[in-house]
Amino acid sequence: MLGLRFPGRRRSSWELQRSALVSCSLVLLSQFALAMVPRLFPFLSLLAMLPIAAMVMVATILLGRCWRRFLGISASAPAFVLFNILFLWGVYVSTIRQAIPSLLDAILNAECALLLYGLYRILSGDPGMVSYSSSPVESGQNDFAALNVLYEQNSPSFSRVRYCKSCKSSIKGFDHHCPAFGNCIGRKNHRLFIILLAGFLIAESSYTMCSTKFLTKSADSQRMESIHASSLVISTTLFCILQVLWQVVFLIWHIYCICFNIKTEEWINWKRYPEFQLVMEPQPGSPIVQTRFTNPYDKGLLGNILDFIKSKD
Repeated sequence: MLGLRFPGRRRSSWELQRSALVSCSLVLLSQFALAMVPRLFPFLSLLAMLPIAAMVMVATILLGRCWRRFLGISASAPAFVLFNILFLWGVYVSTIRQAIPSLLDAILNAECALLLYGLYRILSGDPGMVSYSSSPVESGQNDFAALNVLYEQNSPSFSRVRYCKSCKSSIKGFDHHCPAFGNCIGRKNHRLFIILLAGFLIAESSYTMCSTKFLTKSADSQRMESIHASSLVISTTLFCILQVLWQVVFLIWHIYCICFNIKTEEWINWKRYPEFQLVMEPQPGSPIVQTRFTNPYDKGLLGNILDFIKSKD
């Protein structure tokens, strides 16, 4: 069986190392830019610093993008996520850990280690690439024509197969392409994606709780090294809170999709897929035919959740 995948240019070892180096530089740039917020606005509360930190993050990202385009170099989103985890973990071990009880310390360290393991698993795993007996590439078909070949089979094996332009692959149960995890989210790794997303929320919330405890204990200290440490702890706390804010919304969206058995890509582009189109009879005296959304995969709330949990790879 030949995988329905359209090969792109493979990056050399030097290109991968350079992308990782650029990502590491961007992490250091963004984190130390955030560290300037509590240094410049020490009179503000943590809540009041949040919008300033958000603007600094956006400005840093835009600056980094312009810098990469000017130099003609690329960064790696998974490496950016990895180095952020390592940076936060490093700040925790070097600064915050001294003020944290042993049990909570063990829990946070375990959470960080599990995040790294989960990131590796989802980055290297198969999201559900389909295989077909003949290669559309060899026959000169384009990606959409190749996907039509699958639809014409009327086989459960090719149900809900969607094409990902980023991976140039057809993925069974395709939800979306996740740049942060460097892979598509499909039938085989959708559960891991939800677990990993929830893991990030838990770890970032734990970090925020630990950093708050550290700041409370060091509030009365006037030593210069404590001031520097406090600025870095506050900035990483702001970073975690900002991450939690958008990740909560993202997780709620995916839970909603699970409850109604709909994929993100299907929800956005439902007009491309006939099974989601319900053609309504035109009203008397009106020649306009209306098309409404319908979900043929909806099995009810409990059935949809069980389908997500028990679906076979």
